[in-house]
Amino acid sequence: MQDAKTSIDESIAGFRREVWKQKLLEQAEAEGMAQELGARHFATFIDRDATLLVTFETAEGIRSISETHQPFGFELVKSKGWSHLCIISDGDTWFRDPKVYGFFDRLIDDGFFEDFDQVVFYGAGPCGYAAAAFSVAAPGATVVAVQPQATLDARMTEWDDRFTEMRRVSFTDRYGYAPDMLDAADHAFVLYDPAESLDAMHATLFARDNVTRLRMRYMGAELQARLLDMNLLYRILLMAGTGKLNAKSFFQIYRARRSYPRYLKGLVAVLDRQNRPYLNMVLCRNVIARMPARRFRRRLEELEEDARVGKFAPPPGQA
Repeated sequence: MQDAKTSIDESIAGFRREVWKQKLLEQAEAEGMAQELGARHFATFIDRDATLLVTFETAEGIRSISETHQPFGFELVKSKGWSHLCIISDGDTWFRDPKVYGFFDRLIDDGFFEDFDQVVFYGAGPCGYAAAAFSVAAPGATVVAVQPQATLDARMTEWDDRFTEMRRVSFTDRYGYAPDMLDAADHAFVLYDPAESLDAMHATLFARDNVTRLRMRYMGAELQARLLDMNLLYRILLMAGTGKLNAKSFFQIYRARRSYPRYLKGLVAVLDRQNRPYLNMVLCRNVIARMPARRFRRRLEELEEDARVGKFAPPPGQA
């Protein structure tokens, strides 16, 4: 019988950082493996069925996103019985550490990934970079990367001034340039908001025959949080793990944004900035016809008053 103290079904929320880490390591060791990877990284592995989800996450992200303070890959372990390998960093490191390289080298040498029928790599931001970069260890894998950086090598991406503290870190040695590391993948999906210019520039660098770039316009700079809010992230990973993820299936479920208040509010703000009041009226009318939306009703009343007093005129025949 599984020891209740180490079961992944038990929440490990509420513990201080070091105790939390030890609890997480114990949960992984009870069902697979846990390993320290130097001062800033460690790995957990839950051994279940022949579908493997590999996630890259930060300790801070896990403790802020998950109610149980467990990697979000654990949810697919619990609900679908998938196996799960998680590489966890202390802060944003982009996983540029020889200890991490060595860990994946050993997995390759041991034929670890060959034991699985389907392998999915996932990460967001710096973790999205890592998901793409280390996917080369599992040829034929599917990769889902949200807002990934292609590299932070200043000779190639000097235009990205967000992470200048990483400029002295090498992105040209092993597992370095993430787009090139996708050559062995079956397919990769890069999610980004084209209105976020730096993210869009990185996404362009991922252009490959086996890469589909999925645009999430006007969703902003925190796409992983937005996907979680809309209950889409697990569905995306589930489709990736069952071979059903493609542009069509993604945009079908992404229609959920039409009922997502944060997206709709942002869209109103965008139309205000673009000075497109009539289109904003159309949007507000559509929203209040479908859902309770007091804020949109008030904005519609303001726009209708502006139209009445002549501040703008609807297109001919559209009054």
